[in-house]
Amino acid sequence: MEIILLRHGKTKSNLERRYIGVTDEPVSDEGMEQLKSLGSFPCVSRVAVSPRLRARQTAETLFPNALQKVYDGLAEMNFGSFEGKNYAELADDPDYIEWVEGGCSGRCPGGESRAEFIERTSEAFINAVSDAVSLGEERLIIVAHGGTIMTVTSGFSEPHCDYFDCRADHGEGFRFTFDGFDECGKPRLINRLYLKELALC
Repeated sequence: MEIILLRHGKTKSNLERRYIGVTDEPVSDEGMEQLKSLGSFPCVSRVAVSPRLRARQTAETLFPNALQKVYDGLAEMNFGSFEGKNYAELADDPDYIEWVEGGCSGRCPGGESRAEFIERTSEAFINAVSDAVSLGEERLIIVAHGGTIMTVTSGFSEPHCDYFDCRADHGEGFRFTFDGFDECGKPRLINRLYLKELALC
């Protein structure tokens, strides 16, 4: 089975380099134009998506005939008190300084830690893969977020990719071959390929 992870189209806050996790904002006009330039793929019948509007809009634009199966755990990290702010606005915040100096791995005040986010997202990904296998699908497409893609790519693909080295730009992502589950029930992803274009139909 082929697995494709795609990042949603750009939002206004993305353009302003803000931390956006739980905020449910739409894809911007610029982001929508970029998505439309990728083409439309009516042959896709089912897509796994984050519950956030920006992911669902992206899936609807690229895969207009697809049933969207929402997995809540695929949502972006909850940035807590950092939500909606950018680096310049947080530069003097002692909580933010401590978080950054800790490699952005600690818990955001009022939000999640990276470990909590990874656990949640990984569980949702495993559920999405298991559902696709049960349905006998030949391709699983997941439309989600930058953090979601970094979690899945660093946690499940071979050869290993470090978390922050697994970034995907908006409207882009990764393609893998699903190589079954290991003895612990963990999906194995091989043949990692970065996707700038889609050729699905």
